[in-house]
Amino acid sequence: MIRKLDTKEFALKYGDRYGAKMSLITDRLEQFQNYVSILKGDEKGEAQVFCDRLFLGFGHKGYKEAGAELEYRIKKNSTGGRSFADLVWKPRVLIEMKKRGENLYSHYKQAFEYWIHAVPNRPRYVVLCNFDQFWIYDFDKQIDEPVDVVSVLDLAKRYTALNFLFPDDPPPIFKNDLEAVSRDAADKVAGLFNRLIARGIDRSRAQRFVLQMVVAMFSEDIKLLPAGTLVTLADDCIKKGQSSYDLFGGLFTQMNTPKPAAGGRYKNVPYFNGGVFQTVDPIDLTKEELALIASDETGNEGAARKDWSKVNPAIFGTIFQQSMDAKERHAYGAHFTSEADIMRIVIPTITRPWQERIDAASNMKDLLTVRSDLMNFKVLDPACGSGNFLYVAYREMVRIEIRLMTKLKATVSEKSFEEHAKTVSLISPRQFFGIDRDTFGVELAKVTLMLAKKLALDEAIEVMERDQIELSLHGDDALPLDNLDANVLCDDALFCIWPKVDAIIGNPPYQSKNKIIDELGRPYVNRVRRLFPDVPGRADYCVYWFRKAHDELTPGQYAGLVGTNTIRQNYSRIGGLDYIVNNGGTLVEAVSTQVWSGDAVVHVSIANWVKGEKKGKKNIFRQVGDRLDSPWELKSVDRIGPSLSFELDVSVAQPITANSSSTACYQGQTHGHEGFLLSPDEAAKLKKSDPGVEKYVHPFLITDDLIGTMDGLPSRYVIDFEELELLDVKKFPTAAKMVEDRVLADRTKAAKKEKDRNDEAVADYVDAHTAKDHENALRYWWRLFRRRGQLLSHIEKLDRYIVCGRVTKRPIFAFVEPGIRPNDSVTAFPLDDDYSFGILQSGIHWQWFVERCSTLKSDPRYTSNTVFDSFPWPQNPTVATVKAVAEASMAFRKCRSDLQAAHDLSLRELYRTLDKPGASPFKDALAKLDSAVRKAYGMAKNEDSLAVLLELNRQVVAREASGQSVVGPGIPTGIKKKIARLSDDVIKMP
Repeated sequence: MIRKLDTKEFALKYGDRYGAKMSLITDRLEQFQNYVSILKGDEKGEAQVFCDRLFLGFGHKGYKEAGAELEYRIKKNSTGGRSFADLVWKPRVLIEMKKRGENLYSHYKQAFEYWIHAVPNRPRYVVLCNFDQFWIYDFDKQIDEPVDVVSVLDLAKRYTALNFLFPDDPPPIFKNDLEAVSRDAADKVAGLFNRLIARGIDRSRAQRFVLQMVVAMFSEDIKLLPAGTLVTLADDCIKKGQSSYDLFGGLFTQMNTPKPAAGGRYKNVPYFNGGVFQTVDPIDLTKEELALIASDETGNEGAARKDWSKVNPAIFGTIFQQSMDAKERHAYGAHFTSEADIMRIVIPTITRPWQERIDAASNMKDLLTVRSDLMNFKVLDPACGSGNFLYVAYREMVRIEIRLMTKLKATVSEKSFEEHAKTVSLISPRQFFGIDRDTFGVELAKVTLMLAKKLALDEAIEVMERDQIELSLHGDDALPLDNLDANVLCDDALFCIWPKVDAIIGNPPYQSKNKIIDELGRPYVNRVRRLFPDVPGRADYCVYWFRKAHDELTPGQYAGLVGTNTIRQNYSRIGGLDYIVNNGGTLVEAVSTQVWSGDAVVHVSIANWVKGEKKGKKNIFRQVGDRLDSPWELKSVDRIGPSLSFELDVSVAQPITANSSSTACYQGQTHGHEGFLLSPDEAAKLKKSDPGVEKYVHPFLITDDLIGTMDGLPSRYVIDFEELELLDVKKFPTAAKMVEDRVLADRTKAAKKEKDRNDEAVADYVDAHTAKDHENALRYWWRLFRRRGQLLSHIEKLDRYIVCGRVTKRPIFAFVEPGIRPNDSVTAFPLDDDYSFGILQSGIHWQWFVERCSTLKSDPRYTSNTVFDSFPWPQNPTVATVKAVAEASMAFRKCRSDLQAAHDLSLRELYRTLDKPGASPFKDALAKLDSAVRKAYGMAKNEDSLAVLLELNRQVVAREASGQSVVGPGIPTGIKKKIARLSDDVIKMP
């Protein structure tokens, strides 16, 4: 068994060097403590010297030498002004100082807002300090409580909680990590549930029993049940052989009985009600199951021995549910959401509007009006899952009420306060509503909200005592629990009537168009589309929640929802955010893209909006990278567009007919089945065995071949029987049999599955939309799924054409010979000139791509309808500017091929150097190409290229609408080809 050594043991074991180091740290921190003891604790006059001495204590020469900044400027929420954090040391810590004796609880929200806006390179930890205590926060893990509280007087003994202040940044050791406790508790309870299911207990019965156990364990540690109740019951079953059916059944029955027990072991058990105990169906537990409640023979703690007062309801439910049934969770698209992400919705949608009202109220009448409105304010999560959004919203509204009462007491006379405002009517769980399809999630959500009432009550009492506010609490009994059966409904939010509320929040399920059909069936998808006929059929599933939420709002009401980052692109944007902003909605705060905090491998976007106008600056965030700890950026803008663009909003750009009707951009061939693919050896053998078949066997280029290898050559081949009939294919017996053996059975199976879905859809609705893709593929099973004959007819006329990968962060273009076929992971451009290559490879085109592209997970995707069709080509290029672009294009490719050869690099590796600091010949070559392209457009040196392209798009579309001709892709009319094509380099098969 591995045991950690304490400080003294470590010093004894490893010698004086470590002991001397420990002594030095202790001495420094004791000197800091002694210094602080003589300070008055004045926030304005002594905060800076406090911070400097703190850094000295942790082994720095001072805060400045460590690289920290005092009075660090942080953007405010909705104005152009600034706030100032006392100290920021990126990416380690933000320290906010308050005067000695100040109640730090009331400042955590300010600290959280500072942390949210301290981008880029946001500090990991936040410390609130009042000269006597350090309240340490890790907002990525938990919001409402510090991960530790350390007294300044104890710092020399408890400094490990602030380890991140040391120069070498050892991991901190916290005593109040609620996430760790919550995960451990959830794991134990889920273990019990899974054992019950494994031995054949009915699922709904097991869920009900385990949920009752969870309520009981929470209740013990928040002092609603006598301490030790559950461990005692479990131990009596294990050690004394008593019946768990009787003991736990008796406990749950008493918890559902209004009349207290007159005697016996349940004498002090109060009445809980709340719906969760209305059906008591106990279970005879095995010894192993009882051990998961109490403890096993080796002493491993069971669930009931955990400190459930440290379990965070905001995350417990989802963690628990995730431990139960992965298949069901995937079907409904449910994902875990961190508290920090929930607050990205709750703050702008609920907290900030209420805070603005409190700030604007200056007399008792106005404050009492705000209070009355708050008591009637209702919140809905129409995809509530286990209730984590609702719990956080409940908690924040209680804190809003506390802040309101604090201001009211400070505003009015003591007499007026006594007469009109002394009684606090705590926010009620009945003000919160949820809808979800998952029955168990709904029950978990009810429990979460029931417990929230007691936790909110305890917090309110604690804060009032700290602030010395004498208030009486109206309705202060935590028991009996509220029955929330009418508040949290098991239903399909897209088809049921939503309760009338004042704000809508949540995290709707994620499914793409194809996955909705796979998971939920074509009849269901057809019903959804009939209900929302104006939402494009290719929109993401979550878009329907955005659409319905906006329709449910009345003027002045707010909503905030999480969605896949497709909500800001293409069909999903049209169906959701476009609809919102075009129908009276104003986006007030948004996250353009961020890495999802749960188990889903997706990037998400967050949109908060109000139905109506909202003045002032709006904040838009984005996370740059693919990791949870990737850096953040923030921008304040006058308007957030529906594309949630961090730069100029080019989502309004329109397709240009000259582009969309051209033959200049195509998706590559979709083979549709791996049976058509051959290794080089298989291709060579096939050509030998079937004379003449070589006409139908081609090198098949994928993106990874193009940019991931030195030569860019295809690593496999494809059999493309073109438009041949089956009898003609039989002339090549080896190839025909190979394709039949590999492909036919799967296509038969896929066609049957499609037919079954279609039959189901028609049975549900006679005029239902049905699919024919797999039926058509089976009819010609020996042919590629999408051959792209039109594309091939164009590239076959050329001696080279341009390609780039479709899914890519930066498009890398290359010339390949027509004998190489492009796979559907490749976008193909039947253009052979250096001028066109230069336009496409330029940084100008790349900027347009970044802002216009759709995405797959986090990776941008080059498609014709998002990028190419709307991209305006230079409209007035001269012979000189066309030739200059062609020359720069040729020089750029020569530079990159020389660098590849000299350093043994793939194109992917070489292009990655563009994102790293430092000069290079490759960057110089690209800069020269960009300069030539800018001149072709007539752009000034420092002119914003996106703004020029957007305006040019508008002009070109307008000219086409008036019947004027415009310049489309390729060599401009009137320019001779010899001016635009100067080279013959091409990737060619040996």
